[in-house]
Amino acid sequence: MTGRVPEGDRSSKASAVSARTVSAAAVAREAGVSTATVSYVMNGQGGVSEHTRRRVLTLAREMGYRPRSGPRIPDARRNNVVGLVVPNMTNPMFPRWAQGVVDRAAEIGHEVFLASTSDDADVMTSTVQAMIARKVDGLILASIPREEVAALQLLRAARVPYVQLSRRSDFVAADFVGIEDAAAAEAMMHHVIGHGRHRVATVIGPRFSSASAARERGYLATAEALGIRVPPEWRLSTRLNNAGGRLAAQELLAGGSPPDAILCGSDEVAIGVIEYLLKQGLKVPEDVVVTGFDGLPHSRSALVSLTTVVQPQIGMAKAAFDVLQARIDDPAAPYQSLVMPHELWIGRTCGCPPESQSHPDTPTPDLVRQNETTPNHTTQQEPE
Repeated sequence: MTGRVPEGDRSSKASAVSARTVSAAAVAREAGVSTATVSYVMNGQGGVSEHTRRRVLTLAREMGYRPRSGPRIPDARRNNVVGLVVPNMTNPMFPRWAQGVVDRAAEIGHEVFLASTSDDADVMTSTVQAMIARKVDGLILASIPREEVAALQLLRAARVPYVQLSRRSDFVAADFVGIEDAAAAEAMMHHVIGHGRHRVATVIGPRFSSASAARERGYLATAEALGIRVPPEWRLSTRLNNAGGRLAAQELLAGGSPPDAILCGSDEVAIGVIEYLLKQGLKVPEDVVVTGFDGLPHSRSALVSLTTVVQPQIGMAKAAFDVLQARIDDPAAPYQSLVMPHELWIGRTCGCPPESQSHPDTPTPDLVRQNETTPNHTTQQEPE
């Protein structure tokens, strides 16, 4: 029901205006959390501590914030369309990100334009130009090379907001959603060396990916700290697919005595490595331990049972959409980095006994957040 605010009731009038104009970003600033956390609280999602939840709800009530429910009211300045740019659609990781973004967008009546760059810098630039021409409200970029500048400058010039997912540019500050890749790699290397493996090789994705580079740093620094030297010829970079894993394994076995452990930068690479090892008559994990990274559902199935790092693929994608919407709502807000939880998933391929292995139905960060804590947020400088 609507009605006129009495002329003399200034507080009621102020309250009515506040209810219309207070943004999620304003509540987030007051509460000292990210806009994504405000979204989690107002939508009744898990992953937020009770203390934080109460604080956000109290401030939202006091400030007169009212979340939008259902499809958003059309804004003449917006098209209710966002873009998602991924490296490829062959690695199952990236379609899962797409599904998360599409699901979240559908909740508020948005559409998603999806594009793949094949990790080609020229394709990245032309894709960004096409997205700008299509007048998307913002972009989620999951294929940004570390040294990328040109495509990001195009977006800045066109005033199109964007969020970096998993990969980030070394030179351009922006909103980011990902995990602590180096820390996850460190934990995996500790686990493998704990099995008494000392002839260790690493096979990561392309080094122009900040995520791949961080995983390699984590692996190598931890091995060195534990007194294990990984020779340069056993530090390989390859494409993020099964074929890339097979080629890397072929190179590792060509030098004579093979490594006794191969730590990979993705599940798809790890499965390719295992395929080649088995073809050569080697046993996994008896002869060679193999681990992955990503925690894809088929990798954790009883058939494969790959020891891997699980990152919350769907959760990361949805969080990236929330961060993008916050950026669209408040272009001047400080940049934020949203660090999502990860965990080790223990399968057969590391040599752990069955009683120590994770069950295929074990909940992962996609279903429950580690310790039910809020994702870690950091803020960076104000946008230019």
